[in-house]
Amino acid sequence: MNYIVIGFLWLAICLYIILGGADFGAGIVELFSRKKERKYTQKIMYESIAPIWEANHMWLVIAIVILFVGFPDIYSFASTYLHIPLVLMLVGIIARGTAFTFRHYDAVEDQWQNVYTHIFYYSSLLTPFFLGMIGASSISGTLNPDAKNFLDLYVFSWFNFFGICVGLFTVAICFYLASIFSLRETKAGYNLNLMIKKAKQSMIFVVATGILVFISAYTSGIPLLERVFGHWIGIAAVVTASIFLGMLFIFIKTKKLLLVRVLAGAQILMILVAATYQLYPDIILLHNGNHLSLTENIAPEKTISFLGWALMIGCIFILPFLFYLMYSFSRRNAKD
Repeated sequence: MNYIVIGFLWLAICLYIILGGADFGAGIVELFSRKKERKYTQKIMYESIAPIWEANHMWLVIAIVILFVGFPDIYSFASTYLHIPLVLMLVGIIARGTAFTFRHYDAVEDQWQNVYTHIFYYSSLLTPFFLGMIGASSISGTLNPDAKNFLDLYVFSWFNFFGICVGLFTVAICFYLASIFSLRETKAGYNLNLMIKKAKQSMIFVVATGILVFISAYTSGIPLLERVFGHWIGIAAVVTASIFLGMLFIFIKTKKLLLVRVLAGAQILMILVAATYQLYPDIILLHNGNHLSLTENIAPEKTISFLGWALMIGCIFILPFLFYLMYSFSRRNAKD
């Protein structure tokens, strides 16, 4: 049952990064669109994220509940030493959802629509940035519980060069996912060419920030290269992601846009596998050389048993209806 719970934790994190990333990326695509293109990108993004709008935060909630119930020591440590970026991320999620709702459904349209729009843009940009910084701090060994002052304890552990680069990389992934996922919702002609152009720009952004992550890891003394390329599974994941990128270009050209979505999601999974495989079962590395392991910090057997059964029963209700929701929106858009 332990491995079932750990598997659900990994699945929830992956789904949040993929579906939540596409959601956050919708605001980023709009933000980085030229003024004359914004009305097109806004409409396309609105239709693209409709099936997963706000529902994607369910995966974040599930991941937090699993940590809280199944790994209370890890939850307690992370929520203490990373409370600043976690709060900033939470504020971003709330501000973004609120601004989007008022922008689209407010009874009165006035100058406040511009305020809502800019809140939506910048919270879409900053929320995944802080998410990336949180992830970077957990695997970089910068968290230092032995530090003696506030800045070293609660700020410099996540606000550093490597964290900023991983934050930018996370923003790039969101931009990439939103651009790719939106292609299927885009009608032929100018709009499709526009979004294909955005998708290609986002790929360049992902590659550039990915290189920056490795440079920052090297200069910060973090053995990221060894972790990714030090085992055949990491190498296989990187090679597979690269092959998927080549196939993605072919499928975009031949307009097989459902396969484009699948490949983009699979690429992100390969990146996560390459970055985390060698660390398992550790989930947080500490500055003093210690670590927090999923297998060593797990809750009592009875608690894990109840949690595992709850997750398995819950997924029977959640996953089929989520896929049906996506299928329904896809059919509606096809008819339109």
